[in-house]
Amino acid sequence: MIKYDTIFLDRDGTLNHDPGYIASINDFQFFDYTLLALKKLKNICNNFCIISNQSGVARGLIRIDDLSEIHSYILSFFHDNNLNLIGIYFCTDHPNNVSINRKPGDGMFLKASEDHNITLKSSLMIGDSVCDVKAAQKCNMESMLVLTGNGKKAKKSPNISPTFIEKNLLTASIFLSDTK
Repeated sequence: MIKYDTIFLDRDGTLNHDPGYIASINDFQFFDYTLLALKKLKNICNNFCIISNQSGVARGLIRIDDLSEIHSYILSFFHDNNLNLIGIYFCTDHPNNVSINRKPGDGMFLKASEDHNITLKSSLMIGDSVCDVKAAQKCNMESMLVLTGNGKKAKKSPNISPTFIEKNLLTASIFLSDTK
């Protein structure tokens, strides 16, 4: 069985519902199938890593302390379920003032690769947006577009060509488990 070094995951719209800017732990909710999907994906990767744009901080819509609380909850969720989450990398850049860290930039991926000795070309990015797929392409990784969150809109974009397209993270995990 072929394994990915790391499966990079977008957060909002991929792992959890995306009602807009999630400014409180009370507004954060994993999809019902997230845990089952991650357990299946665990069999085909060494690590998970979350890569997330969080411009709500720069926009003044999310307090950094609240974002930290959400990320602590996610880290505990992965840890409590024996899922090897090596990190949560996030970029608070406003879309009008971006660095290489804001997806589709590759800065967060390069930093994670450096921090954890990840082979990017042997990794996969799963996300629901054009910027997730483009970032994966910059890193020479395979990409999977899920049609949750912004995925249906992103699928219509002529500017992307993900390696795979799946309905959601659960169907993605079943597909990848069967093909890998």
